[in-house]
Amino acid sequence: MSTILKNFIVFEGLDGSGTTTQMQLLAETCDRNSRLCKATFEPTDKSIGRLVRSILQKQVVTTPLALALLYAADREDHLYNPIYGIAAEAEAGRLVISDRYLYSSLAYQSVECGYETIVALNQFPHPEYLFFLDTPVDECLRRIAHRKTESELFEHQEFLVQVKANYERIFEDLDPEVKLTRIDGLLPIEEISEIIRRTIFFNG
Repeated sequence: MSTILKNFIVFEGLDGSGTTTQMQLLAETCDRNSRLCKATFEPTDKSIGRLVRSILQKQVVTTPLALALLYAADREDHLYNPIYGIAAEAEAGRLVISDRYLYSSLAYQSVECGYETIVALNQFPHPEYLFFLDTPVDECLRRIAHRKTESELFEHQEFLVQVKANYERIFEDLDPEVKLTRIDGLLPIEEISEIIRRTIFFNG
């Protein structure tokens, strides 16, 4: 699917790359400049998203395909729920800023389920802007270890190396209408934030 959802901004990267921090900083910039925005994330904090998180935290055990299906269901609800769906908000002119989106499913779930299977499950619109924080696997694992004591399901070196390779495949196949910006994840946080602000607000 090649539909572009205008006003939709997505941050992607390996676990520990800094996507959550940059999503929050961009939302704060919007607030300071009276720009209507909604900061969000996947998996969501709704019913399906909470189930996904319980699997990632190893509280619930299921199959890789079942997890991929749950991710897709959470994304469908995230976009189109009649009460809180983000697609309607973006179409109405509000900036929607998401920490992760369908590219995370393509990168992570493809390791165990196959790339084409995950593509078929994720026929959703693409964002207008996609920021990829390109951070080495070793540095991501160091950050993860620093912030918590127990790793989640996918936070292991061998797995993340495969995930990083999948991101490269995604970018090769990416819809050319998506405004992709790859940023060195080792840059200082504020420098990364400034690159993002310039890209969105000054490059049209």
